[in-house]
Amino acid sequence: MSRRRLPPLNALRAFEAAARHLNFEKAGDEIAVTASAVGQQVKALEAWLGRPLFVRQPSRGVALTPLGESYAASLSEVLDRLDEATAKALRSDRSSVITVSSMPSFAAGWLIPRLGSLRERHPELEVRVSVDTRLTDFAREDVDVAIRFGRGNYPGLRTDLLMEEHFFAVCSAALLSDPKRPLNGPADLRHHTLLHESVESIPDYTTWDRWLAAVGVEGVDTSRGPSFPHTYLCLQAAASGQGVALATNVLIGDYLQAGRLVQPFPHQVKGAYQYYVVCPEAVADRPALAAFRAWLLDEARVQAAAEAAWQP
Repeated sequence: MSRRRLPPLNALRAFEAAARHLNFEKAGDEIAVTASAVGQQVKALEAWLGRPLFVRQPSRGVALTPLGESYAASLSEVLDRLDEATAKALRSDRSSVITVSSMPSFAAGWLIPRLGSLRERHPELEVRVSVDTRLTDFAREDVDVAIRFGRGNYPGLRTDLLMEEHFFAVCSAALLSDPKRPLNGPADLRHHTLLHESVESIPDYTTWDRWLAAVGVEGVDTSRGPSFPHTYLCLQAAASGQGVALATNVLIGDYLQAGRLVQPFPHQVKGAYQYYVVCPEAVADRPALAAFRAWLLDEARVQAAAEAAWQP
């Protein structure tokens, strides 16, 4: 095998960052060095290649030469593959460690309360929960598996439907027993405070407007009532008797079983999105990951069986 001709790695990192930003100062901030150091590394790389990679423009910064453009594009791909290979190598020494990414509400209301069951079933597994509202970039993040809330179209990923989401009204038992304002059906909501979750950033999410339209009820003013940034805050407000909230079978937690919330009527509406377990195909059958995915799906089946007992 012929000897590889490789320029200094530090010079490559500095050039690739500078090429992306077209700014030595921003490149320096990214790789934690000064702009002057970036310039010196770029000059060293140009000297090693014997050809210029940037055109210096005193009044407008720098611009890439044609060679610089093609070299930067190829180099970015190489560094991305190196980053991915390094992440995989680091994970290989932690074969029993599973890092799962989830939205905060799902982690707090569904996943974390069930981790005791996982420890009983698989004491050898160590689970690390990461909460984030962004989609996981498996190539760049140290995450093995993610719970996604969407429509299930995730090319290149092993995708399993975890749970379908259904929405229903909930309130405190004390509110339900108020003789002056009965809650015999959805139309009676016009006499009660509606509690809202702030979900403007999620298209087609089931709000009170959509829910009432789906169950065929008109004449309820859905503009009134307080709004909360998280599901658990909205449920807590309902449990304390502040009004009626829309809950989902996925995020209701133990509020119904514990009697802190009740369903005043049986009407349910299926949401536009469902919950999925996703992970890269390349690692989906890794024993620890396969065991964790199987446990998740089993827990979802147990949840589905328990939901029948919630119906009023």
